[in-house]
Amino acid sequence: MTYSKSLSTYIDMVTYGTTRSLQRCVHTVANSSCSSLLRKFCVYENSLACSLSDHPVGKDLQAMRTGQRQNKGMRTRLGCLSHKSDSCSDFTAILPDKPNRALKRLSTEEATRWADSFDVLLSHKYGVAAFRAFLKTEFSEENLEFWLACEEFKKTRSTAKLVSKAHRIFEEFVDVQAPREVNIDFQTREATRKNMQEPSLTCFDQAQGKVHSLMEKDSYPRFLRSKMYLDLLSQSQRRLS
Repeated sequence: MTYSKSLSTYIDMVTYGTTRSLQRCVHTVANSSCSSLLRKFCVYENSLACSLSDHPVGKDLQAMRTGQRQNKGMRTRLGCLSHKSDSCSDFTAILPDKPNRALKRLSTEEATRWADSFDVLLSHKYGVAAFRAFLKTEFSEENLEFWLACEEFKKTRSTAKLVSKAHRIFEEFVDVQAPREVNIDFQTREATRKNMQEPSLTCFDQAQGKVHSLMEKDSYPRFLRSKMYLDLLSQSQRRLS
């Protein structure tokens, strides 16, 4: 990833005020193994935080630098994230079944089919579990959780429950500064907000589509190249030999 693209990601974080975007940007820089990029990024982060000192995002950045949050600074954060695990063991820890039993059930053919398409991956419970574990290493698991919540939401039959579920999903994933805010554009966020006036089974379709496209074009290809997925394929193949 180039320096300019990293800055573009960072600017997106400032535009939409999402702390998740900051975490993703930090993760990208931490894994770049480029000391010059790291220095430039930190300098840019310092100057940006100062220029936005009166803006909530600027205050948030300054709080991170001065240790008012759990992390003691951007360099410490980068150092920790660079050692984030990405292995098959991360996947087995959150499998829907016991790890050993689940791995025995997962055939090489099934794991290989995950690479056919993103939708094939999402249709397999072990595929979803593995992808969720991978997204956790990139601090973007909220995208998958939102997509799954929307799929479950569409099964709602009670009108009373539909309204309460819709507002709960919006407040958790879509609203600005939501606990697990997904990375969507302003227009989509506002369109979804208007849908909350009269929630329906399709009120999240636009936002869900945006998030699906983001994962399919961005996270999914990296998952297929990840050590976690390659280890999983290797383990399933060894069981056949």
